[in-house]
Order: sequence, then structure tokens, then C-alpha cells
Amino acid sequence: MLQNLILFSGFAGITVFIGGLLGNYFNHHIKEGAIKYEIIHTMMSFGAGIILSAVALVLIPKGLEELEVLDIAVSFSAGVLIFMFIGRYLAKKGGKNATLMAMLMDFIPESIALGATFAIEPKMAALLAVFIGLQNLPEAFNSFRDLVSNGFSVKKTLIIFFVLSFFGIGCALIGHYFLRDFPVITAHLMTFASGGILYLLINDIIPESKLENNYLTSLGATFGFLVGIIGEKII
Repeated sequence: MLQNLILFSGFAGITVFIGGLLGNYFNHHIKEGAIKYEIIHTMMSFGAGIILSAVALVLIPKGLEELEVLDIAVSFSAGVLIFMFIGRYLAKKGGKNATLMAMLMDFIPESIALGATFAIEPKMAALLAVFIGLQNLPEAFNSFRDLVSNGFSVKKTLIIFFVLSFFGIGCALIGHYFLRDFPVITAHLMTFASGGILYLLINDIIPESKLENNYLTSLGATFGFLVGIIGEKII
């Protein structure tokens, strides 16, 4: 059982590194121009749609299932306010890492949930691992470009992404061994993450993905959400 959990969570995490490799390939092998610019923004909006689906279909429902109204309001508001302050701090430092933060904020709690549910519903955990892995690809692609544009070297960024790839295994093991009997704590974590993710989406990611007189970004976001719907339906 432990071997399967590591395998599933490892798959979900390795797509972070793969997304970074794809971002690096795209930077160096696709010529600059209007088409490349449109692809970048469409990928950003597609990733935003997938992140939004994670909030609407995975994170918030868990909070609604386990928590009372006041608990939901407190955890959600805490996520919004804390990541507002983090975003403002990073903005003063000249950083634009909202996509990376949003990716980690759904990747980590979902991986914990994967581990927590693995012992009870292993088939659901396997499908959840696929869902998380699909989310991570476009999110990591966009995050890679954000970090490189903010002065990180390609090598350093890929090393960061390689290390982050193993976060899923660690989080799944934490969920499996420590939180599977404490669903309320997991629900608080997911609700907290939801508030922070929505703040980052509305304040940073969605405005950055918008292009004038271009409908591909809107299509990217809506089809990204559709991927989440399909994934949730399969699960």
C-alpha cells in the first residue's frame, strides 16, 4: 500500500518538473512573435481555469462538507488576508511569483488529501493523483516563465522545480499517517488555501493573462475549468 501511495503522489509531483522543462523548451525553441505571445497568455489562462476548478470542485467542497459556516469564513478570510500581505511584500521586492504560489497552494493540500483518502478509497486516490498531475503541468509551465523573467537562472529554476516535485510525496505521507483521522484539520487547510488561491487569481494571474482583441485566453480559461470538471466527474 505504501509503495502505491508513493507511486501515485510521485506521479502527481513529477509533472511540476516536466512543466518546467516544457517552459524552458518553449523559451528557447519557439521564435518570438505574436503567436508565441498568444500561446503564453493562453497557457496562463488555461492554468488559471484549472486552478479555479481545483478551488470550486475539490478544495471548497471539502470545507463545506466538514466545517461550520463560521469556521469556513475564518479559514477562507485568513487565506485571503495572509496572501494579500505576501503579495504586497513580493510586489515591493519586485517579484511576480503569483502563479508559483497558487500552484503550491492547490498542490500541497490536494496531495495531503490524496494521502488522507488513500487508505479508505485507493481508486479515488489514484484518479486524484492524475487530476493533480494534469493541473501541475500548465501551472509549472507558467511558473517557470515567471521565475526566469524575475531573474532566476534556468538551472536554478529547474532545480527548484525538481525539489518541488517531491513535495507531493511528503504531503501525501503526512496526510496518510497524521491527518486521515482528522478530516476537520484537512478541511481547514483546504479552505485556507482556497482563499489565498482566489486572491492570487483575481489580483495577479487573470489580469496578466488577458490580451486585447483576443478570445483564446477566455477559451483557455474556460477549457481549463472543463478539465477540472471532467477530472472531478471521473473521480
